Amino acid sequence: MNKVFTLLGVAFCSVFATSVQAQDQPNTITTAVPFLIIAGDARAAGMGEQGVATSPDAYAVQWNPAKLAFLPNKHNVGINYTPYLGNLVNDIGLLQAVYANRIDDRSAFAASVRYFSLGTINTRNSAQDPGLDVKPNEFSIDATYALKLDDQFSMAVSGRFLQSNLRLQQLDQFADASPASSFGVDISGYYQSEEQVYSNFDGRWRAGFNISNIGPKVKYDDAGQENFIPTNLKLGGGFDFILDSYNKIFVGLEFNKLLVPTPPIRGRADTNGDGEITQDDNVVILAGQDDDVNFFSGIFQSFGDAPDGFSEELKEVTWSLATEYTYNEVFALRAGYFNESELKGSRKFATLGAGFEFNAIDVDLSYLFSTVSVISPLESTLRFGLTFHFGDEYDEY
Repeated sequence: MNKVFTLLGVAFCSVFATSVQAQDQPNTITTAVPFLIIAGDARAAGMGEQGVATSPDAYAVQWNPAKLAFLPNKHNVGINYTPYLGNLVNDIGLLQAVYANRIDDRSAFAASVRYFSLGTINTRNSAQDPGLDVKPNEFSIDATYALKLDDQFSMAVSGRFLQSNLRLQQLDQFADASPASSFGVDISGYYQSEEQVYSNFDGRWRAGFNISNIGPKVKYDDAGQENFIPTNLKLGGGFDFILDSYNKIFVGLEFNKLLVPTPPIRGRADTNGDGEITQDDNVVILAGQDDDVNFFSGIFQSFGDAPDGFSEELKEVTWSLATEYTYNEVFALRAGYFNESELKGSRKFATLGAGFEFNAIDVDLSYLFSTVSVISPLESTLRFGLTFHFGDEYDEY
């Protein structure tokens, strides 16, 4: 649909310049290209957007690429579509396509594309201007190599090119804007234990980590501000309750932290020494650290730069709980819960999901609903995905 570019449109587009922004929340962390951390597949979306330590599938390229070395099939192709702001518009969404190849017993390769469309916007400089329809968009292209270091542990390295084209060329104030480009690197690891025998069931432990989107800042014009991309740390673990040869229940816990500096608290101080704070005094940092640093320094700074100290650092950690029931590897029911501090965005939502396998095709569905007054852009969104797997099978289970 067409949208007139008014002040409402400006506010609408600003949704996409932040990964954890919320109303009336001071000191939230913002980044460019937040589409990189939107859950791109329906399976993870149905488990509270958790995937760093779940069982391997093709969409491990987003959550934990090291899991690819444990894929049960040689060839894996996945396609998912996620509507965004579906309660307001119908032409914004995230499309993700993945191909993963289990090269041999110890290694795997994968490539993926993510395309985020912001719909069609009608831009004009005046009421008499007939306007021009533009289609802002963002995309990334990934490549991953995963290798088992032993029978139970693997690591992976991923490379990513990304571009954000939000230029509205019809408007004079954006005449010098251009697409912003950067690159990112992921480093990940995954542990999967052997099946262990307990009193009333068998079980398997899983654990993983992923440091994603390690890369330079982006900016949209020569005079513009540089923005961090969403460098991110995920840590998680889980356990498979293998009740019998047909029934299995996974339970997992995951933690997540943006490795981006926390904005300091700025204000005027008595910099001229006259004993009063007036407009003549300079704006200085009152608490926290200067966030005008390069991306590499920002990663390390992000662990200790919150203005309110360690207690605020803890509030920047989100967590999720998830469970997945699987029957005979052909049917699955999923549920999850995601939690973020009220001071850092207040995203709190529950998710439901289901999966079905027909021959070599997996069909996944998920649904999200918020549990607080801060409504998620994905509220009441039904996500849909297909995965095709074929070729040689590997006995990892």
